[in-house]
Amino acid sequence: MLHSVGRTEFDHAVVMVRDRLDALAPHYERQGFHLSDKAVHNLGSCNRLIVLEGTYVELLGWPTGAPPARKEIADSPFGLEALVFRTYDAEATYERLKAAGFAVNPVQELTRPAMLDGQQVQARFHTVRFAEQPLPGIRMYFCRHLTPECVWSPELMAHPNGARSLYRIDARAADAQAVAQRLALVADVSAEAANGGWDVPLANLRIHVQQDATALAPVLSTLTLENRDGAHYTLDTGL
Repeated sequence: MLHSVGRTEFDHAVVMVRDRLDALAPHYERQGFHLSDKAVHNLGSCNRLIVLEGTYVELLGWPTGAPPARKEIADSPFGLEALVFRTYDAEATYERLKAAGFAVNPVQELTRPAMLDGQQVQARFHTVRFAEQPLPGIRMYFCRHLTPECVWSPELMAHPNGARSLYRIDARAADAQAVAQRLALVADVSAEAANGGWDVPLANLRIHVQQDATALAPVLSTLTLENRDGAHYTLDTGL
């Protein structure tokens, strides 16, 4: 399922649900998505996934009634709020980002329980997170999957609505060129002018930054999916 290519791949998008994961999950199921079971990370957060071809959407939060888990998500707003890029060598990614002048934390191990062939196993990840985010308003980090088979299982990818893959992510910014170039530097690609804004072309999708003078800070706006029949539509986050 996962293989290294010349251009950086997108790994997953995060929809922040804060302490409303249980309340909001039915909204996604009614849209025809098959969600993974709720899992609790070793860092205290919890999630459910919409698993797609090569990528996924993570519904992320913390248990209802509990204080916010993980300092880096405690103040995250509801809705589409984070971009996660894939790495196959977390230490090398850490060194590249540090050399490019970014404030990065040491590689961190993240785990959560997962079901695989009817058995509970530990899904394991290495993450490279920023001590200071490269852009205000958009959280981002890198993820290496040590156990990809725990995420991309055929049953989780069989969505009744026919969802197949992430197609495009849109953002808005007052200076679209500067924001796209900053994202491109993080992802180690080159930004391109496109359609009234700028594109950040990754191996498996494009991030489009639209010029919007009213955007006080860069903001992620929409997530476009592609169905098995080729139709495109915007994810309704319910938030």
